[in-house]
Amino acid sequence: MTETIRLTMAQALVRYLAAQRTMVEGDTVPLFAGVWAIFGHGNVAGMGEALYGVRDALPTYRAHNEQGMAHAAIGFAKASFRRQMMACTTSIGPGATNMVTAAALAHVNRLPVLFLPGDVFANRRPDPVLQQVEDFGDGTVSANDCFRPVSRYFDRISRPEQIIPALRRAMQVLTDPAECGPVTLALCQDTQAEAYDYPVSFFDETVWGQRRVRPDEDELARAVEAIRAAKKPVLISGGGVLYSGASGALARFAETYGVPVMETQAGKSALPSSHRFNMGSVGVTGTSAANRLAEEADLVLAVGTRLADFTTGSWALFQNPDVRFVGLNVVAADAAKHSALPLVCDAKMGLGALDEALSGWHTPEGWQGEARRGKSEWEEAAGKVTMASNVALPSDAQVIGAVQRVAGDAVVVCAAGGLPGELHKLWQAERPGNYHLEYGFSCMGYEIAGGLGVKLARPDDEVVVMVGDGSYMMLNSELSTAVMMGVKLTVVLLDNRGFGCINRLQMGTGGANFNNLFADAHREVMPDIDFVAHAGAMGAHAEKVAGIAELETALKAARARDATSVIVIDTDALVTTEAGGHWWDVAVPEVSARDEVRAKRGAYEEGVKGQRIG
Repeated sequence: MTETIRLTMAQALVRYLAAQRTMVEGDTVPLFAGVWAIFGHGNVAGMGEALYGVRDALPTYRAHNEQGMAHAAIGFAKASFRRQMMACTTSIGPGATNMVTAAALAHVNRLPVLFLPGDVFANRRPDPVLQQVEDFGDGTVSANDCFRPVSRYFDRISRPEQIIPALRRAMQVLTDPAECGPVTLALCQDTQAEAYDYPVSFFDETVWGQRRVRPDEDELARAVEAIRAAKKPVLISGGGVLYSGASGALARFAETYGVPVMETQAGKSALPSSHRFNMGSVGVTGTSAANRLAEEADLVLAVGTRLADFTTGSWALFQNPDVRFVGLNVVAADAAKHSALPLVCDAKMGLGALDEALSGWHTPEGWQGEARRGKSEWEEAAGKVTMASNVALPSDAQVIGAVQRVAGDAVVVCAAGGLPGELHKLWQAERPGNYHLEYGFSCMGYEIAGGLGVKLARPDDEVVVMVGDGSYMMLNSELSTAVMMGVKLTVVLLDNRGFGCINRLQMGTGGANFNNLFADAHREVMPDIDFVAHAGAMGAHAEKVAGIAELETALKAARARDATSVIVIDTDALVTTEAGGHWWDVAVPEVSARDEVRAKRGAYEEGVKGQRIG
C-alpha cells in the first residue's frame, strides 16, 4: 500500500521544490535557491502558509515589485549558468501580469524561472472576485493566460492532485538544455488551500544533472567536411558555451586550429578578451576586428547562439557569396537557421567531437595574421575612446573605461539603452560570467533587480550595475531590497537626461529630435531629477561625481564599502563609439515631408540589398 501524507496543494508544491537538488562543482546543492514572494489575496493564505512552513529549507524573499523580483530570479539563474534557479509567487491580477514582461525576457534568453501566480477560484462560487479578468465568451480565461505565449510550459492547477504531473513536467522543462525557459503554474486560490493524500515518495530528494547531448555521426561528418574545406572560417560564441561549461573546449579549439572567435552578448566572457584568437563582439555592436573577418568568412561555426539580428547585422554582415554556416546548438531550430548544416548537440560535447575529427587541419597563416592585425588595431581604437578625459560631459565609453580600470574583475551588469552596445565592444571580460548583459529582450529596468540576483548567485564577487537614467526611472525599487537584504551592489548611474540611445537611433533614421530627451519632450518644466537624494532615501550610499577622475575615486571607495552604493555621473547623450559596428535593419518610412528621412530611406534601401534571404 502506498504511504501518503495529507497536505494542502500549496504545502505539497513547496515541499517538492525543497526536495529538488542539483550538482554544482561537485557539491549537491538545492536546485531552488529560494522563492520571491509578494503576497496578496490570491496567494497569501495558501502559498503564504505553505512557504512559512518550509522557510528553513526554502527561503522566501520579499521584494517591492513583481517584475523586479522576477528579474532578480532570472539574473540569479543566468549568473548560475542555469545550474540553480528561483521561483516567484504573486496574487492574481496585476501582481501576476506584472511578471509577464519578465517571463518574456526569460523565454527569449532561454533561462529557467518558475512562476507561481495566484489564479481565480476553481469552484467559481464567488466569481468575479477582486482583480478577476472576465472574458464574456470564455469562462476558462483568466489574467494568467497572458503567460501562455511567454512560457515554455503552462498549466492551471484547479485540483490538488494536478500538481503532481504538473511539477514533474515543469522540472523536465526547467532542467532541459533545449527546452529551458520559464514555466508558469497558475494556482487557483481555493485549490492552494485544498488538502489531498499525496504519495510520500513524491517528496523524495531528486538530483538533477546536466544532460549533454552528443552529436549525430552523420551531422558531425557533414560539419567536419565543411570546416575542412574552409579557408577563412570564424566561430561565433553564444550563451550556450557558458551554460555548457565549454569555455575550456572553446579555447582549445581556437588555439589548435587557429579559428578566430567572436562573441554575442550572451556569449561574451566565455573566452578571455585577452586571448589572441578573441576578436571581440560581432555584428551591429561588433568590433572592427570581428566584423571585418565575418564579412570575408567562407564558413561560420555558430556555437550556442540563436543568431539574432544584432549578431548577424540583420543578416547583412556575411558578404562572402560562398559562405556556409554550421549551427552547433542543443536546439534544433537554432542549429538549422539560414540553411545551416545542423549539429544538434551540447556545446562542450560538440566542440570536443570536432576537435577529435579535425586533427591535422588548421586555418591558413594568412587568415590568422589578418585576425592578429585586426585585433591589434581594434585594441588601439578601443583604448582611445575609453581613455580618461576632463570634458564636462564624458561619453559612455569613458565611463566604461573608468569602471574597467578600477573594477575590471567585477561582474558588470547591464541591459538596455546605449550602454550594452558600448559594453559589448569595449568591456574586457577575462573570466566566465563577469560580463552579464540581458540583451535578448533588451528590457529596461532589468539592471538593478538583475544585479541583485547576480549578487545572490555570486556573493563573493563584486557586482557593478551600469544603468542609464531612463532605465533607472523605469524600475529602481529593488535597490531598497538590496539594502534591506544586506546585498552589496555598486550602481553607476549615467544621466544623459532622457532616452539617449533611442534619440540617436531617431536621428540616424532621419527623424527629428522628438519625445526622447527631456529637452525635446512635451513639458512645462525641465526635469532636474535628484538621483542622489532618491537613492539615499532608499538606504543606499549615494553621491554625484563631476568627471572621470572623481568617478574613479568614488568607485574605489565603493569597493571598500560593505554597503550598496550609487554613483551618479552626467554624460553626453549624443557621443557614441564610431569605431566598429555594422548596419542594422530599422525600417525608414518610404514617404516623408522631411528631406532627412528621404535621404535615410535611400541609404536604408541600399542596406537591405546586402541581406541574406533564407
